[in-house]
This record gives sequence, structure tokens and C-alpha cells, in this order.
Amino acid sequence: MKRRHLLQAGVGAGVLGLLGCDSSPTDLTARLAHVQGRFGGSDVARGHALRDAATGGSAAGAGGEFVSRTAHTVIVGGGVAGLAAARGLRLRGRDDFVLLEFEDEVGGNARATQLQGLSAPTAAHYLPVPAEHDHDLQQFLAECGLLVRDAAGRWQPDERHLCHSPQERLFFEGQWQAGLLPVEGVGADTLAQYRRFAELVLQARQQSRYQIPFQYAASKSHLTQDKLALDAMTFDGYLQKNKLTDPHLRWYLSYCCRDEYGAGLHQVSAWAGLHYFAARHGFAVPGGDGTHERSEGLFTWPQGNAWLTEHLAEPLESRLLTGQVVRRVEVQRHGVQVEAYQAHSGVLTRWQAQHVILALPAHVVRRVLVNPPTLLTDTAAALTHAPWVVCNLRLREPLIDRGGAAPAWDSVVYGVPGLGLVNAQHQDLHPVPTGPQVLTHYRALGDAPNPPTARAELLRQPWQHWLHTAVAELLPAHPELPERLTHAEVARHGHGMVIPTPGLMNHLSRWRLMMDDSMLQKTQRLHFAHSDWAGYSIFEEAFALGLQAAKWV
Repeated sequence: MKRRHLLQAGVGAGVLGLLGCDSSPTDLTARLAHVQGRFGGSDVARGHALRDAATGGSAAGAGGEFVSRTAHTVIVGGGVAGLAAARGLRLRGRDDFVLLEFEDEVGGNARATQLQGLSAPTAAHYLPVPAEHDHDLQQFLAECGLLVRDAAGRWQPDERHLCHSPQERLFFEGQWQAGLLPVEGVGADTLAQYRRFAELVLQARQQSRYQIPFQYAASKSHLTQDKLALDAMTFDGYLQKNKLTDPHLRWYLSYCCRDEYGAGLHQVSAWAGLHYFAARHGFAVPGGDGTHERSEGLFTWPQGNAWLTEHLAEPLESRLLTGQVVRRVEVQRHGVQVEAYQAHSGVLTRWQAQHVILALPAHVVRRVLVNPPTLLTDTAAALTHAPWVVCNLRLREPLIDRGGAAPAWDSVVYGVPGLGLVNAQHQDLHPVPTGPQVLTHYRALGDAPNPPTARAELLRQPWQHWLHTAVAELLPAHPELPERLTHAEVARHGHGMVIPTPGLMNHLSRWRLMMDDSMLQKTQRLHFAHSDWAGYSIFEEAFALGLQAAKWV
């Protein structure tokens, strides 16, 4: 067996004996015994208290005295969508609102953490430079100082916040290569399939409007017939139909789907698989002339997208209330009542409002909303969410670089379930990094045949299990990793992001059309703002939906 094949087999099987590593899982546990760790991220116990209260169980604040308060608009949820809704209200001169956030900090999937003084993301960690049509996002980024006008009046990104090169590298056949598409030593047939897929992406981009956020891509959220056909099949089915069977291409496309949607080729729709490339940066052909690729760069920070949510939250001051567990939202004759208790004090508050913006995941809306419309419950039931686990790893010193492509912001090992390591300190300008650093390991569990089972496993296992899993994947490229680790924090996201399964975009388009018609009647008091309703869990979609809800108010 050739060495590169042995390496590939070892990576896929989780063998740890390569490159001088001990192959025993027990010995790996011993090598990690010194690591201090904890769970971080979302408060799972608080979330289950909300679930139990909504289904008739017991929860804190379930009875006793309550306080009555009023506001013109109550925003429920302080993720990106809820914060954007608050921004939209402020821009329109409305200050008589309150934002109720479930956790002790706002940000949703864009929160951050610290390990021994070093910042790191607990989920979302970058934002692509927005396209020219996304004026609302451009305006916000300009206010943050991320975009500035050049002499010709065009927006230009502040390079201090852009991800530095090199951005990505892949550990493939025993060495690091630039980029994530396997190119070193692949055959002519593989390269031909790369070119074929690039042509399909270019064709899709020319025939249909693939844009982000989605609301800019179609009038009244209707899908064109070609997109409906793609939405009806899996991405795997689409690749099979076009005879794209090369394992290297399929691994890369599966990686992209897992990274972007939390699930692989067999779970996401063909529309979603193409949308990732057609709406973003195209598909680069090795050795090509660049006609199939476009890239405007991306913003990133050590704390990830918390940099952005902190800017959104800063102007809210006393209108932002954290630790608020909203149990019940009911439309009444003259307004909407929102019932919430403060997680730490147990004080129950009943808010009376003229409008309520529900910036919550669809499955939570279904639980807390009294008498939800049938289309809402049907749409929520159609959504599948991918569980995620994010491990932040603090090292006493940088990992050893063994040649090949230079250290990058994102480093991925070919053939493993995880999505690689993001270096939170990549923006540093030191040519040779020294001292402690934090690396963030991402893994989506949406590939599991039964996502609820994977979610239960996510909650059942101790933090050491997920640390062990992450390190085992990385050992072929970094055998010294266990000894350089000092601390770890594991963030669990049981409903990390919605998976764009076949048929979902068609279902969501009917939901958005119904909501648009309801808003035009000017009698609607409930407004929905969350990336779930876009079928795509990214900052741009949540931001646009939050602003749209504020516009209707």
C-alpha cells in the first residue's frame, strides 16, 4: 500500500497510529487528562425549562404574582434577526420598544467566549463582504467602519478587518495543500469533473438569480420553475444525474454543504447545493483563468460575528432585557400579550404591546404562540435542524508546521467528519506566531440518519467526549496537539441551523407569500424574523428579515 493511501485510510477510520501517534483511544484520553474544560454556549437547562413549560410541564416562574408593563413593540429574541429588527425600528424613529433575550448575552449563533483571556467564537465566525445590491447591510457596515467610500464613490472594505491570506488549506495525502479542493496528485478524470461542475454553476448563475439575501432574488419570494425542480431533488441526485461521481469532487461538495447547511449531499436540496456557489463565489477550476470564480473577501475577528452583534446591541441600552424566558405570546382584541419570566429572579412579566416581532426559531414559535396558524405549524414541522458542536481549544504555543501550504485561517483534514480548525488569531501580523492561541474546531451532526438521536447524543456526552473526538480527527496532521492543549470549551447547538432539505424552499415561499399578503392588510400584529424563514442560517438572511419585520411595524 502506498503511503498516501495508508494515510487516507487512517484518517477515514480515525486511526491514531500514524505519524508516530499512539493508536489507543485509552492512551489518547490519558494524553488529554491534563486539559481543563467546560461546556459553554447556550444554556441547555434553561432551554429545556422553556420546552417543559410550553408542553404543560413545570418551570420556574410558572405561577404567582406578575408585573404588567407596556411597549408599542416587543421583540422576542436577541439573535441577529432580533437585533436587526431593533435597528430597523430605531432608524424609523421608533424608540418605544423592548427586546427580550433568552440568554444572558445577545447574539444567538454569533456569540463569543474567552479562554484564559483569548477571544473565540462559539459558532458563526465570518461575514462575506456584501454584494452591491445589499444596501441595508452596506449601510450598517459603513457605520461600523468596515466599509469606506473610495474616490469614485464605491464601497471598499477596511483591510484591517478582512481575513488575511492564506485563507484555507487542506491536509491531503499526507501534506498540506493550498485551498480545500483536492488538487495535488489527482487524475485527469477528476480535473475534468471539476471543470464540468464549474460549467454547471456558471450556467445556473446565468439562468437564474441566485442572490443573498434571498428576498432580493425573486419577486414576492416566488421560486422560478428551474429552481423548483432543483428544490425537489437532493444534491446527491443532481450530481448523479449529471454523472459527477468523482470521490474527490463529492467529498469537497459534501464538505461545503456540511459547513454551510449542517448536512451533506444526501440531505440538502440541489437548489441549496448550487446556491452556495452561484450566489457566493462561483467554483474555482484548478489551473483555470478565473472566469468561474469571484471573491470579494470576508470579514472576520477573533470573537467571530460577536463583533457585529455587539455593535447592533450597543445603542439599545435599557431597551434590551436579557435572561427573559418567553413562555406565551397571545394575540388579543386590542394588542398582543407576551408573558416572560426572568431566569435569575423568577419574576413574571406580562407585556402588552401593539406589535410583536418573533425573532425565534420556528419550532420555538410553534411552542410559545397561542393558536398559531396552520401554515405556521406545518412549516415549522417541515424544518429539520442540524445539531452542531464547536470546540474551542487553547494551546500554550502554536502547532508545528510540517511544510506544504503555509498555515491558514481555516485548516481542514481530508476525509474526516469534522470541518477543520479556524485560527482565531490569524489576523495577527506576526510572521511567526508565538505564545498561546485558540483554535476552533467545528463539527455538524446533521448527516446522522436521525437528527433527534444525534441531538440526544450531543446532550448526553460529557465535554471530554467531544474534545477527544476533535483531537482524534486532527492527530494525523498535528500529532503534538494533545500535549500543547491547556484548556477547552465545548459549545453545543442542538438546533444549530435549518437544513434546506428537498421541498423546503417551495414550502417557505408559500409561507412568505401568505405573510406578505397579511401585512398588506395592515392589520397584522405578529411579525416573524429569523433565518429559519429563509431556509438558510446566515447573517445576511437574518439581518434582512429583521429589517423587513421592522418595516412592517
